Amino acid sequence: MTGTLSVVGLGPGSPDQITPEALAAVAVATDFFGYFPYIDRLNLRPDQRRHASDNREELFRARAALEMAAKGEKVCVVSGGDPGVFAMAAAVCEAIDDGPAEWREIEMSVVPGVTAMLAVAAKAGAPLGHDFCAISLSNNLKPWDIIEKRLVAAATAGFVMAFYNPISKARPHQLGEAFDILRAHLPGSVPVIFGRAAGRPDEAIHIVELADAKGEMADMATCVIVGTAETRLIERKDQRPIVYSPRSFGGAGK
Repeated sequence: MTGTLSVVGLGPGSPDQITPEALAAVAVATDFFGYFPYIDRLNLRPDQRRHASDNREELFRARAALEMAAKGEKVCVVSGGDPGVFAMAAAVCEAIDDGPAEWREIEMSVVPGVTAMLAVAAKAGAPLGHDFCAISLSNNLKPWDIIEKRLVAAATAGFVMAFYNPISKARPHQLGEAFDILRAHLPGSVPVIFGRAAGRPDEAIHIVELADAKGEMADMATCVIVGTAETRLIERKDQRPIVYSPRSFGGAGK
């Protein structure tokens, strides 16, 4: 007997940014696996069961969810943002890849969500209007020297960059080091957007120039977007400037 497993993205935190498809997947599930704060976002019914776990237990969580789905239950693995962007969908796929053959027969679906960089970009204007990339600054699953190479490659190629996992208590220095690397390849006037808790009551959006960007301006709830020499600011009276990257390439910084 085989059940179902859905990996659902809950968006950046605002209930208004959870998609109807995600809500429908939540409504039909019986068992929920996820990081404590993500499961706490859901208004579960008495007949729906919680299986919350701590952060950095992704593979354990994925395996436990697959084991339950293999027994015939309707399982939902919840993730913040989009489950396919530095999140639980890849962990579930990895567990299936390394797991027993029966897990491959489970009916699995991935339900997309609004990822942090899209929520922050929307608050700032349109900084992702041209080519962009997303980079996790965490070296828990990849070496720091690889991150450094990717930063240089993205900066010299003219990509707008969105940084996930920018800083933590165990990694207090890496975001500052990333800014130092970028300053060697980009003008100091490039705008940097610090978007914390986009869409939630404690939302904070700050825009500074790369020359003034510091690691301590972010925490783990912050998504950082670094523009390019093409990215522009539209100044407004008594309002935060609009940041956008033109759709056409003008050759700045070439």
